[in-house]
Amino acid sequence: MHTNHYVVTSLELHLFFGRIMKEHALFLRAGFTPAASSYSAKAELYMKEFEELLSRAVSLSDGIISREVLSSGEVITEYTAMAEDQTECLTGIQIDKTITQRQQCLNSGICPHSQDLQRQVRQLNRRALQLLDGLISFKETILQNVLQGDLFTVNYPLLIEHIIREAKLYRKYLKMLERDGKLAYQSMKEIECFWNQIMMEHAQFIRGLLDPCETELFKTADEFSKKYCKLLEDSRNAHCRTITDDSLAETIKFRDFKASGTQGIQQCKIRSIILPLLADHVLREANHYIRLLKD
Repeated sequence: MHTNHYVVTSLELHLFFGRIMKEHALFLRAGFTPAASSYSAKAELYMKEFEELLSRAVSLSDGIISREVLSSGEVITEYTAMAEDQTECLTGIQIDKTITQRQQCLNSGICPHSQDLQRQVRQLNRRALQLLDGLISFKETILQNVLQGDLFTVNYPLLIEHIIREAKLYRKYLKMLERDGKLAYQSMKEIECFWNQIMMEHAQFIRGLLDPCETELFKTADEFSKKYCKLLEDSRNAHCRTITDDSLAETIKFRDFKASGTQGIQQCKIRSIILPLLADHVLREANHYIRLLKD
């Protein structure tokens, strides 16, 4: 067991993906109609379960996680606290906002990793795997019922497929940690294939959720979608530093577009049906990808 790697990597995964999962559940919950009340209740249950998991991860992370992750903007951004306030107000879905407040106070460091900390992290990983199995199954059921015409949600079927893939990646990494005690990341080609597709779909979702009158933003989102489609094709066909550099340059531009969009949505300057927390959510994912590309 590579204790330091196991503990640090596990906690960093939870700080990023645990928050992503709880927000997936929130977005699912917000997208159901009164006719789907049982789905709403189950989505809210998963949101609360992942909040508890994230809260526990935050408690264990102070002085443990790397400075690179903490400063990357993938854990929280300058917009996260306000996005949660606004989203709670707009949806009526209660969010544990103390988690974000506590994350704002986290410190990086290399505190000694005790046997007790390793045990607690192992328990956290196993709990996350249980929750992920259930959440993935729930998302797959939602997708199947939507495609069969048995369920309506304002969330696109592609978005549901999108969040299933992200949950499966989280689960894959945790299983690797529990099996080997370390995380052997995919090749850069595999990372770029996965995240370029995620970024492409973000652009497509943004385009589809903007008000039709936002023609300039629509065109910009459409251009990002086309560029990531080309990057995805390139990353599947070859692997070289040039492609990584191109992905990094494009993702920095897209990150800046998302940051500007998040600010515009929070200030009610952009017409859309994008929740403030969804805007912040996709911004954090871009920040995460940028860190991976820079490593």
